[in-house]
Amino acid sequence: MLKEGVILGERYEIINRIGSGGMADVYKAMDHKLNRMVAVKVLKTEFREDKTFISKFRTEAQAAAGLSHPNVVNVYDVGEDRGVYYIVMELVEGITLKDYINRKGKLSVKEATSIAIQVSLGLEAAHNRGIVHRDVKPQNIIISTDGKVKLSDFGIAKATSSNTISSNVMGSVHYSSPEQVRGGYSDYKSDIYSLGITLYEMVTGRVPFDGDTTVAIAIKHLQEEIEAPSKYTPNLPYALEQIILKCTQKSPDRRYKNMAELIDDLKHSLVDPNGNFVTLVPLSSHAQTVMVSQDELDRIRAGSAEAAARKEEQEASPRYSKLEDDSEEEEDDGYEDGGYEDDDYEEDEYDDYDEDDEDDEEEDDEESGSKMDKVVTIGGFIVAAVIICILIYVIVQALGLGGGRNSTDSSSASVTVTATPTPVDSSATSNTDQDMVTVPDLRNQTEEQATKTANDLGLGVTYGGTEVSDSYEEGMVCRQDLQPGSQVPINSTITYYVSSGSGKVQIPTGLVGQSRDAVQASLESLGLSASFSEQPSSDVAEGNVITLEPGEGSTVDVGTTVTVVVSTGSEEAEQVTVPSVSGYSQEEATRILEGMGLEVTTTTASSSRVDIGEVINQSPVSGTKVDVGSTVTLVINEEDAAAEPTTEPQDGATTVTWSCNKSLNKPENYDGGVIRLEVIQNVNGSEQSVWSDEGMTLDDSQWPYPINIQWDAPSNASADVYILISEMDSTGTYQAISKSSTFTADHN
Repeated sequence: MLKEGVILGERYEIINRIGSGGMADVYKAMDHKLNRMVAVKVLKTEFREDKTFISKFRTEAQAAAGLSHPNVVNVYDVGEDRGVYYIVMELVEGITLKDYINRKGKLSVKEATSIAIQVSLGLEAAHNRGIVHRDVKPQNIIISTDGKVKLSDFGIAKATSSNTISSNVMGSVHYSSPEQVRGGYSDYKSDIYSLGITLYEMVTGRVPFDGDTTVAIAIKHLQEEIEAPSKYTPNLPYALEQIILKCTQKSPDRRYKNMAELIDDLKHSLVDPNGNFVTLVPLSSHAQTVMVSQDELDRIRAGSAEAAARKEEQEASPRYSKLEDDSEEEEDDGYEDGGYEDDDYEEDEYDDYDEDDEDDEEEDDEESGSKMDKVVTIGGFIVAAVIICILIYVIVQALGLGGGRNSTDSSSASVTVTATPTPVDSSATSNTDQDMVTVPDLRNQTEEQATKTANDLGLGVTYGGTEVSDSYEEGMVCRQDLQPGSQVPINSTITYYVSSGSGKVQIPTGLVGQSRDAVQASLESLGLSASFSEQPSSDVAEGNVITLEPGEGSTVDVGTTVTVVVSTGSEEAEQVTVPSVSGYSQEEATRILEGMGLEVTTTTASSSRVDIGEVINQSPVSGTKVDVGSTVTLVINEEDAAAEPTTEPQDGATTVTWSCNKSLNKPENYDGGVIRLEVIQNVNGSEQSVWSDEGMTLDDSQWPYPINIQWDAPSNASADVYILISEMDSTGTYQAISKSSTFTADHN
């Protein structure tokens, strides 16, 4: 473990350890060259002399360094200093998705879908570079303070171009795909499965498979069918549930082919939540749930490599490999480590082709007779199959069966028609009057209604496609090829066409202020195109939409191109969110704030709430957005003042205890989330947070909320104070939502 203050590569100063994985520790550090905070991943001491582990560590860095995407934790540097091997990565200030789920219980559908889209975009970038993550889980997904979702820990990611196939189960078993559990080859679709499990947890607040041991959980991934997430979230939209179920199919062939398909469906679900557009591949024999034999189960539990080797001798392709049973939880830092196996090739495996050629020739002579017998037998089967096919064709032609996409023949024939035959000519003279029927009018009927109407008369139907129609609503039959009221023979087929609507759509309202991707998905779902331009805005966040042309609510033709103006952020100055540094030492708080481009000034006071030399409070308060270069004032607990309040020279003021007793009414815009309360007082000419309490969630019965508090502040501070109420947003940042009216505080 590195000590605070150690400098690596003459550049990275270690501040403190922020996490630990299987192979490495992760430290928060200051990059003195670029004056920014970074995360430094350092290989643990016990592995530094092991060339194999060093190779794995470097391979991890090389794979991750090839990625550069807004939804992936970026790798900046890799190096070695005095025997210490390290990787320098982007430091993401925020909260893990796991902690966020634990805090909220369940996420909203819109929020979960947005997070899944961002993770999918990061995985798509990795897959396009031939990298499989292999450990997608909420612990490795970080929601930054600015709302950006980033995928971390490519520590066990593996380039798919590599010939190495690890026999170990990698990643966390709660989120591992069946093929990972079996120890087989895992590709991009393993990440899709793990993301599906993660999405399941986001909308239900629980994982689908759980147990007392990793083995028990692994067996459930192999043998048990996943419960529908709507069981735990009854109002879950149909489309999102189908997306989750498709991602988590046990057979990789039944999942999404790639991340692009998944992203398209996720975006589609935002604008058509109850749509039936997710296609599940029919279940085939190879996609059935795999049952584990008792012998295999014992081998999994034992985790015996010897048993696996014996199994490989008995069967050409083993189904399962070693799975360690480890019920202890690792400290998860979001940058976990994993292993890479070295390939071992047998040089003599393919060197025997030229041996015993003469013996082969003798064997060929002896076998030639039997081969000829086989050829004759097979030929007989082929001839018989041809004859049967001819007979079937003659029978079908003689009967003159007809029908369409969903049709059956007339009741007199009592035969189900599964193919679309050639329509019978209505002028045929061989039919009698009793064989003729009147063509019904199928227009303005649904497809189901039209099919039943035709079938009841002994007519078949076939789908001709969609057409724009001003006369018929979308989804209704708008045209048919046979004239209604005309006479046609029984078993004739009517080709029908379905209305796609008038060809005009209305641009939805509420698009302004949404993200570029969300607006694009909404427009494309209506058959519209989007053309993007950018301009600065002080009112609309960067990446969100400012205006549309034609505007919201406009009725336009399908295919119209809508011009979308996207914000590039404030033109005047870059802004940052002030973090909370209360309780930090003066030096560390200053380092954090200056690393964000902020100026720092200090003043002193006394308080029993923090240690001497630590920050009592700050101004502006945490969560406030300010321009880069703004000044933050820190109130430091001074030793002399803490030991014995003193009189300030200029006005004779002393530090005293202030108090107030007040009831707070519920803010109109409070959503029931986690809140923070702060008492704001004018101290030495500036407003300061002199008392705070956070982490509360209040229901309607708890309002008005009583406040009976005390705090330390100078005696000459203003007696007029107010209480600021802030609520935590989706990024884990407190945002001010209300403040009380000014009232008078007392002091002793």
